[in-house]
Amino acid sequence: MATSKQRFVLGRQSSLAPEESSGSSTSDGELTSAEQLDQAIQLLYLASKGDVDGVKCLLDSGVDVNSKDFDGRTALHLAACEGQKEVVELLVHKGADVNATDRWGSTPLADARHYNNTDVCRFLESCGTKNTARSRIKAPLELLSTKDIPDYEINPAEIKEISNYPEGKDTYILAEWRGTKVFLKKICQDVLVDDHAINAFKDELSLLLQLRHPNVVQFLGAVTQSTPLTIIIEYLPKGNLHDYMKGIGRPLKPVKAVKLALDIARGMNYLHERKPDAIIHRNLTPSNLWRDKACHLKVGEFGFSKRLNMASDSVRETEEGLLSGSSCRYMAPELFRLEAHDRKVDVFSFGLILQEMIEGSPPLVDQSPEEAAAAYAHRDLRPPFKVKSKYYPTGLKELIEECWDKDPKKRPSFAKIIIRLETIKRECTEKRSFQRFITHIKYSKLLTGEESI
Repeated sequence: MATSKQRFVLGRQSSLAPEESSGSSTSDGELTSAEQLDQAIQLLYLASKGDVDGVKCLLDSGVDVNSKDFDGRTALHLAACEGQKEVVELLVHKGADVNATDRWGSTPLADARHYNNTDVCRFLESCGTKNTARSRIKAPLELLSTKDIPDYEINPAEIKEISNYPEGKDTYILAEWRGTKVFLKKICQDVLVDDHAINAFKDELSLLLQLRHPNVVQFLGAVTQSTPLTIIIEYLPKGNLHDYMKGIGRPLKPVKAVKLALDIARGMNYLHERKPDAIIHRNLTPSNLWRDKACHLKVGEFGFSKRLNMASDSVRETEEGLLSGSSCRYMAPELFRLEAHDRKVDVFSFGLILQEMIEGSPPLVDQSPEEAAAAYAHRDLRPPFKVKSKYYPTGLKELIEECWDKDPKKRPSFAKIIIRLETIKRECTEKRSFQRFITHIKYSKLLTGEESI
């Protein structure tokens, strides 16, 4: 049967239709009865109205289930827009193309999500639907009632963007909000149809809402009722550890390295010991450790984090390449191999970071991040200790080696790491005090002539 070339208002418009055409007729007029239409368009009309029996009757009579109107919209598009779940199920059962796209590139799933038809979304997702639309779309977290808007919601009109940070990267944007500098983390508009990106945003947001610790980046609010989706966190004026190490171009003094390591360990211990769900960071790198005004470190960036229910021992990552990029250089072998893993993946990363602060260069810097991760995972290779042993306070080198042990069970917990670092810090402080005392005595003797130069 030929497809009608007329364009009618048969209900809600495509999620990706131009704004000026949404909700208004762009043709001969709005129809009020199916009798005015040929059978192909009758199918779309009845689908939009939720008439299950009428749709079934037309399909049984031979009408093509994938019939399209002038704009390329099928009955499944219309039923998805209107939230007609029973019709959607019937159409799919009769062979409707769940990945059909209209003239703007919108799929039935994109339309269902646009109009917050959750039940229809779930059903279409269970059918293996691909959402390929990549244009205008409503915020996936948009609420139906203003009374449901959460306390953390921030009006984007109050945010004034200043510049990207760091230079050349768009992960964080420096901005001003109510007279205070903040960092923004956005989800780009063109990935809002990516289920993984949306779910990752939701997971990170729900996680940040629960975190309160001096060594964890502070969450301030979010934009979820309009696009782009945005997370607002505190502004850390001294940048991250990666930029700091790169800027000074040399190893840190042992005492300072141990102090910073304690900041990291305290923040991570807080995450690992949370009840009822522990949090595995899984992306602990110098770039995700931020320095506040007092030069203390704070753990940030929870986009790859996972909750670990106390009833379970581990989680498993099944999607290859999910953690690809610079994070690979600090990735635990079991995570790189996509094996079941637990909190100890963060301990492995911590050991590499601690050694980097003493050595002054990233681990296996002569290899790419992926090559370094593969070397840890498949050749049991670890970064060499190049600086003189005197720069490693007693017990520190041994601690690092335990942290990156190939057997996760042999790696210490952060609770134990804190105890050991406190002991190392105390011994370093006592040693420095003694050295200063000896220097003072020698200088005094020189002044009194009791000792010659």
